[in-house]
Amino acid sequence: MLHKTRGIVIRTLKYSDTSIIAKIYTEKFGIRSYLVRGAKSKKANTKTAQLQPLNLLNMVVYDKGKEGLQTIRESEPAYHFVSVPYNVVKGSVLLFINEVLYKSLYEEESNPVLFDYLFDSIMLLDQAGEHYLDFHLLFLIRLSKFLGFYPRNNYTEQNKFFDLQEGIFTSERPVHSNFLDEKTAASLNKGLNADTLTETLFTTSAERYGFLEAMLRFYSLHVPGFGETKSHKVLHDVLT
Repeated sequence: MLHKTRGIVIRTLKYSDTSIIAKIYTEKFGIRSYLVRGAKSKKANTKTAQLQPLNLLNMVVYDKGKEGLQTIRESEPAYHFVSVPYNVVKGSVLLFINEVLYKSLYEEESNPVLFDYLFDSIMLLDQAGEHYLDFHLLFLIRLSKFLGFYPRNNYTEQNKFFDLQEGIFTSERPVHSNFLDEKTAASLNKGLNADTLTETLFTTSAERYGFLEAMLRFYSLHVPGFGETKSHKVLHDVLT
């Protein structure tokens, strides 16, 4: 059966000399893997250029359920990037977000609220004129809400530590090592109460990187198989 859906490209793999498999997070079905035959040919309905990481698409697809590869009948860009391809910092942020999503998105069910958050966030990054150096940090905080481990917003002058394992602010330093100290916990609280993803949390790259490593530790504790990321080091180099 044919369906219309928007999609966010997560990753592609070579299938043959002319075909690829594209992992796409769709608005209608969640994560799906599509076999795109002849993607590298001039006559292809869906070309390789459309399937770059985090490209936003309008698609017409055949869907036969959760098992096996699906196919795309036709696709077109749902949004054309205007700054990301020419901005090294934004490109590095997008690369990092892409790796996080690849390691975090598994559900094969429709989640329109999460899809809209991702779709709108990617466009917001592209359109941001300034104040996007902490975009990836605020993105991680908000994404955790959709993944089921959003921090409890109970920060006070007494609850000044943050327990990464339990996801709550505490008045005493946890007995284990997975916690944020007072300064980093205060930054997390500021991020939890930020109005947009383009607010500024930090003034130095060292503070920014320290908080990023803390958030990645938070993710590794709560997302099965999350493991270590590589792109955050590239992002740090660009932001330094």
